[in-house]
Amino acid sequence: MNNIKLAIVGATGLVGQTIIKVLEEKKLSINEYAFFASSKSAGKKLNLLGNTYIVKELTYSSFDSNFNFAIFSAGGNVSKEFAPIAVSKGCTVIDNSSYFRMDPNVPLVVPEVNFSDANKNTGIIANPNCSTIQAVVALKPLDDKYKIKRIVYNTYQAVSGAGYKGVNDLKNGIENFDKELSIFENQKTSYELQKFNVSIFNNCIPHIDMLLDNGYSKEEEKMINETRKILNNPNLKITATTVRVPVLNSHCESINVELENEFKLEELKQILKKSPGVVLKDDDYPTTLDSNNNDNVFIGRVRRDFSVPSGINFWVVADNLRKGAASNAIQILEGLIRKSFC
Repeated sequence: MNNIKLAIVGATGLVGQTIIKVLEEKKLSINEYAFFASSKSAGKKLNLLGNTYIVKELTYSSFDSNFNFAIFSAGGNVSKEFAPIAVSKGCTVIDNSSYFRMDPNVPLVVPEVNFSDANKNTGIIANPNCSTIQAVVALKPLDDKYKIKRIVYNTYQAVSGAGYKGVNDLKNGIENFDKELSIFENQKTSYELQKFNVSIFNNCIPHIDMLLDNGYSKEEEKMINETRKILNNPNLKITATTVRVPVLNSHCESINVELENEFKLEELKQILKKSPGVVLKDDDYPTTLDSNNNDNVFIGRVRRDFSVPSGINFWVVADNLRKGAASNAIQILEGLIRKSFC
């Protein structure tokens, strides 16, 4: 086995911390780790597999140490600037930001769906958006068997998808809850909002990321474009509404799909049940209590849409920090290690 060196960029953020948690569980055959973040976080101590590491400031020389792989989770601007530098030093980058996702030369990979695309990389592999990942794990087996004609997404996304500041906004709302107010009175926002433009406590916000000129949010656009790329169908008809909800962790999605071909409901359920990474709760329905701290994608409420000839509705739940980010990236890393070093 060769000496494998891994760098984590954005190690102190919510996704970065989840990457460390998953690496602790996986115990991959990696010999050396290094952790990078902004100058503000440099000097912090992190623990992994019984060892203590000092977080280093990310600089232009950070990748001079011959890393084999790097996982970036520090935002698009950092990836734009530093991922090409890492690649120029012989490092393969798995990037959690949105910056490279729609680049035609960068594979956008969910291992259960299209890991073979990762083998076509020229140095950078993009991790899809959290809400896209769990959706395509459910959609790919249906597309393979029945061919998808149209998708309607409605998402209910946890505050952890907005990072520590999003989590803090919800926790602060809970801590400042005034139980003396009636249900008809709005809670007063007596604390400073860190992430959202309105309180997320006791509220749903149909606005994730920027609002675009066409009326969609950037999050909705990401889901539409990334699904088309991953399923290799640039003309697939898709629409989406994405909503932030007052839940700490794990995203829920209601997905409506119109299929090109007829299906038998029980056969379709069996296909989902046997699909990699899927847990089908046929006699019940999954909630965030099932998916939290889990790498599987949970599916339930599978039923016909009687308004079209070959329509199906289902409910999809997954941990957005794990399967929607950290675990998906580490699954890609595992596959690359097997291919290159085993």
